[in-house]
Formats: sequence, structure tokens, C-alpha cells
Amino acid sequence: MDILRKPAFYVALIAVCLSLLMLGHRGTWDPDEGRYTNVGLNMLDSGDWLNPKRNEEIGHWTKPPMTYWAIGASVAMFGTNPWAARLPSALSYLLCVWLVWRMARRLAPGSEATAALAFATMLVPIGAAQYITTDFLLTAFSTFAMHGFVQARFGDTHRRWWIATLWIGFGLAFLTKGPPTLLPLLGVVAFDLLSPGAQRPRVFGWSALLFPVVALPWYLAVVRENPGLLEHFLGSEVIARVASDDFARHGEWYGFLVVYVPTLLLGTLPWTPALLRWCRTLPATVRGWRTPTQRAADAPGLLLALWIALPLLVFCLARSRMPLYLLPLFAPLALLVGLQRLREGRASVRWAWIAAWVAIVLALQLGLGFWRTHKDASVWADEIRRRAGGQPVHEVVFVEDMTRYGLHLELGLSTHIEKIALYPVPQSKFDRVYDELLEQELDEHEAGAIWICKAGTFPQVLARVRAAGHEASPLGAPWQGRTFFRVSRR
Repeated sequence: MDILRKPAFYVALIAVCLSLLMLGHRGTWDPDEGRYTNVGLNMLDSGDWLNPKRNEEIGHWTKPPMTYWAIGASVAMFGTNPWAARLPSALSYLLCVWLVWRMARRLAPGSEATAALAFATMLVPIGAAQYITTDFLLTAFSTFAMHGFVQARFGDTHRRWWIATLWIGFGLAFLTKGPPTLLPLLGVVAFDLLSPGAQRPRVFGWSALLFPVVALPWYLAVVRENPGLLEHFLGSEVIARVASDDFARHGEWYGFLVVYVPTLLLGTLPWTPALLRWCRTLPATVRGWRTPTQRAADAPGLLLALWIALPLLVFCLARSRMPLYLLPLFAPLALLVGLQRLREGRASVRWAWIAAWVAIVLALQLGLGFWRTHKDASVWADEIRRRAGGQPVHEVVFVEDMTRYGLHLELGLSTHIEKIALYPVPQSKFDRVYDELLEQELDEHEAGAIWICKAGTFPQVLARVRAAGHEASPLGAPWQGRTFFRVSRR
């Protein structure tokens, strides 16, 4: 069949295998996968798709709702399992592969197979496709937005409609992670300012009104319903993350070197050499961009450089730094790989080497599924079921300990997870560390609850439980340094 001889078929096959084959092979990893999944399941269980909550009483306002909506919808369709919870990330990865192919065909015809394959086989996109965070949905929507810009500037039809898709994409991205999603606009604006001649249609024309139509209704609804939430969004979730190290995310002046240099060098494997060759030629290329004629001649390279450099500069200056913050930059990095190899006369793909790389990555994914890490909520779920002795578990209560929110998925929708404190602590209204105090949880006396605390803390917990008129009964010996117990009235 002719289709079996086309590069597009092999790129699609590789992308599907890398994203879907091992998607449900391991359990949910805390804290990130468990936290996002827990909120999505709470939306599905309660029917309240407006207010993100980590349990029935406590809101979870660290991110907008798009990721939670996607997880909840996927679980509703495909069942309560890690495969379904990770599916939105995997589909986002596949969408980005397709969008990179389309953009490469506009920017550098003949480079599309290399560019799409580069994105599909780079380590960071592959890893993120197997992990539950907000970052891949954000990347898919921002890449969709930039795809609209590429089509409008380098295509020859429906240009106004493509600009409209830019603003729709950024609106959806804003519903996924808020203001940082707009960083690619810096590259868009800079490119238009540096491009000679009038650019039509204008990016900031009437179609820009689509952005608030898509992005703002949810924010307006929850801010109106929750007084003080706007100040929390702007203060804690925007300004504090940019200007402070309150979240302990490599806020040192050299933090960007520790986080982002390895992410770019290792995360772009096996295509890092092509990007390093592009970096070596960049100073001479930039000198050539001083003239409008040369900027026009190398418009694709100029756009990609600005799309990467300006957001990367902001990421480096911000004091909250995490590897997956750079995930939206891997689409232009893959496009640069395609462009660079085309210019070098290396547009053809060495499929034998790619097949070997794919085999290695799949073997790593397989091995991770057998790693019994303490972060794996499925391991904790197995231990809880064993200690419950066949009795239903409707609630898991963590006392002054890391909360394993992944148990909500691993134990089922009917199981709720709580984190309680032994003593009162100052807490923000919209960013609570603990759900309530131990005595408040005891007063509720919910049946089918298993309590967990650090083994060293258990004597103190036992004394407090008894003082409140209850008894704590350990369920076997400590495990992973934790004591499992049930609570009953005396």
C-alpha cells in the first residue's frame, strides 16, 4: 500500500505508540498527578464543574479549570483508571505533532516530516505525554494559537480566519494556566514589528475580541461567587510565582541554569546536535537580521527565534522555575530542527536510528511501570485494601502528612481524601494547607475511614484522639514509616 511508504504514516505510528501504548501501565504518581486527578474527579462526582475542589468543603484555586474538565470528561467516558486520566495529555501531544507538521509545511516546505518527528521523539514531550499536569493542554492550545499565526502570515488563504483561531487558542490556553500562556504573543508582536511592510490582517483587530469571550466567563463567574478570589489569583498565583521564591521552585539567581539548561540539552534528545549547530550560527544570523531585506528573506527563522527566545527570557527572569514550564517551546524547537536540517541538506530521516530510539524509550516506559516508588498511589491503594480486610473504604484521612490524592482514582470515585492538622495554623482562605483540625474530623465520625500518619507521630495522635473521646486502632505494623488505623467512639 502506498500509505505505508509515506513519512506521515511512520510519524503518526511512532507518535501513537509513544503516547498511548504505556499510558496506563503505571499507577498515579503523587503529588502532581494525584492532585490534578483528584480535583477532576471531584468535579465529576459532585456535578459542580465551576468550582475546583480538593474535597467536598475545600476549594482548589491554584489553576483554572480546563485540565480538571478534561480529566473529568475522560474518566466519565473511559472509566476510573490512570489511562483515562492521562489521555488528555496524550491527545495534546498528538495534536502538537500534527500542528508542527502543518506549520513546518508553511515555514520550510520539505521539513515537515523531520520537524514532526523531532517533536514526537524528543524526551520532554514524550515524558509529559505520560504525565498528568496542566502543561500539555496549555502547550496544545498555545501551539494551536501559533499555528493560526503561521497560517495567516505564511499562507495565502483565509488569513483573517486564521488570526481568529490564534485568539481562540490563547483563550483556551488562558483557561488552562492563566497569564503565562500569553508569552508567545511577545514573539508574535516582535515579529510583526521587525517584518518590513504592512502586515494584514492585523493581529490586534476585531478578532482579538474572541479572546475575552473564550477566556473570561469562568473567571468572572468564580470571582463573583467567591469574594477575594481575584486578589488571590493576582497576588499568589501570578505576582508571587514571578517575583518571589515562595513556592521553593529554584528561585536562586542561578536557578534557571540548574533547571532549564538540562531541560533543553537533555529534553531535546536525540535532536540536540541539530539545535546546537543552529546556536553556533545564530550570532551571524542575528547580524544579518539588521537589514529589513534579510529579515524578510529569513522570516521563518526570525519567527522561530523570537518564539523561543522571548518567552525563555521571561522564564529565566521569573523566580518560579520548573522543567515543564518550557514545554510550549518544544514546538518551535522541533520546527527549528526541521529548518536547520533542511538547510544542511539533511532533510531525509534515518529511520533505523529512529526505530532504535523509539525502542529504547518504550523500554524505559515499560520499566517505569514496574518501579514501586512511594509516589505511586496504586501501591498505597493495594496496601489500604489489604489492611481494610474487605471492608469498604469511603475516606482516607492523612494527619500532618503528605496527602496521597492519587488514592481518589486508585480506590474509586466514592473514596474521598482529606488532610487534617493536629493544631491550628494560619491559613489563606483560597490556599489552605489543611482541610480542618483533628477534633473537627472526629466530630464528623464518618464510617469507612482509614487514617494514616507518620509512625513517629502516632503516639501524639493517639493521645489527642483519646482526649476527644475516641479510640485509634492500628491496622497492622507500620508501612513506609506510616501507621494505618481506624477511629471509633469509646
